[in-house]
Amino acid sequence: MFFLLRMAFWLGVVCLLLPSTGTKSTSPNAQVDAVQAVTLASAAVSDARGFCDRQPAACEVGGKVAAALGRRAEAGARTLYEFVTGSIGGRSTAGDHRLARADSRAAPKVMPVSAQGAGTLTTSDLKAPWHAPVPMPPQRPRRIRPSV
Repeated sequence: MFFLLRMAFWLGVVCLLLPSTGTKSTSPNAQVDAVQAVTLASAAVSDARGFCDRQPAACEVGGKVAAALGRRAEAGARTLYEFVTGSIGGRSTAGDHRLARADSRAAPKVMPVSAQGAGTLTTSDLKAPWHAPVPMPPQRPRRIRPSV
């Protein structure tokens, strides 16, 4: 259902942006002055501002819906962030994701770095990975220039 609404919206935008190839109308109703358009747009905005005065119940429900959607979007963004940071950090099991989610809600723990924990990489860990040698481009033969 949402796909159909989205498709209808984008088709409407495309139809509005396409240039018109029809004949130009010369009737006075078809001509829109820029000043008149700005005046009408400002009237529409002021009418929209007074909507909550006319329909306070609708504004209250709309505010609750907006707040609920905001909380849901925040929760979704938090879940996506935890998933991305968990997959980058190498956590791949479901238990690790649950543990990370529980740790993220708790106060952060500060752990001191001990002297034993520093420099734990071995010499084989520090070696650069092997790469195949890059072939040199073929040399061009030198041209001998005649001296004049």
